Amino acid sequence: MKAAIFDAMGQPLRVGTVETPEATAGQVLLKVCRCGICGSDLHMTEDPTFGLQGGEVIGHEFSGEVIDVGAGVTGLKVGDQVSAAPLRGCGRCASCLRGEPAWCVNFSLIGGGYAEFAAVDVFQCRKLPWGISAVDGALAEPLGVALHGIMRARMQPGANVVVVGAGAIGLAVAFWARRMGAAKVVVVDMHDHQRERAMDLGATEFLISGPDLEARVTEACGAAPEIVFECVGKPGLIDHCIGLVAPRGRVVVLGLCTGPDHMDSFRAISKEVEIVMSVFFTMPEFELAIRALDAGTYAPQHLISDTVSLAAMPDAFEALRNRTTQCKVLIDPSAC
Repeated sequence: MKAAIFDAMGQPLRVGTVETPEATAGQVLLKVCRCGICGSDLHMTEDPTFGLQGGEVIGHEFSGEVIDVGAGVTGLKVGDQVSAAPLRGCGRCASCLRGEPAWCVNFSLIGGGYAEFAAVDVFQCRKLPWGISAVDGALAEPLGVALHGIMRARMQPGANVVVVGAGAIGLAVAFWARRMGAAKVVVVDMHDHQRERAMDLGATEFLISGPDLEARVTEACGAAPEIVFECVGKPGLIDHCIGLVAPRGRVVVLGLCTGPDHMDSFRAISKEVEIVMSVFFTMPEFELAIRALDAGTYAPQHLISDTVSLAAMPDAFEALRNRTTQCKVLIDPSAC
């Protein structure tokens, strides 16, 4: 099959031919319909922290059609449309049975979506309800990540929240915050590229970062926000969010920062700020994210900015290293 292959750090992905996977016992084989390009994939190809050795097919935000089932598979059949969660556990331990494979001792984050076909464990898949297509199903993973952040924030209806970072995860957080009853949802970014998309997804205000940001955030919310979501993943951003949040507020960190960070701990403790880390999602959250794909107002499909072929994917991937008007770029492996 054709796939986009990682060769080495600092090198663009390469479209080539690899062996088509098979559905072994407990697995299904998917014809990949769409796979999203994620910021963490960009990190993986330039930071040895993630352990890529060369020869891997990455891509973990994907949906597809079941074209084969392995021995012992129940609940799915050939022809079913599914979203695949990239969180693989053993499927038997207490964490997996609770729908929390990220905390399984055998946990791994699987890729394989940048290809024509992918084999995944059946318990990683969720069948798409009638009316929700596999074209949109690739959004379930980033929506699940964002929803987990909202749940970790313990956000209540009527809350005033700020989202720092207008990438796909930040905008998905804004979507969920508005959907779940936040009174004010203020999105902050260094650029104006995503203003219209943020408003389409439910933001009540969009602000550009600057020296007077704290005052402008307070004005936009009517008071200092109770919750600030850090959705960038750069050193210094947690400290920045501590400055924006109200006393005894919460800073929820979804941004993936692989380097050392720092913060003004005296300011944080003086405000009694609660810092909450958020990573991955639970399978019930993944299922709720799938159902949200049927949303009307502030539809999450507004996240999608482009769809490219597998052949065009390496160039699109490299272009995303620089801030542009793109948001969530999807790959269609069947496109010419």
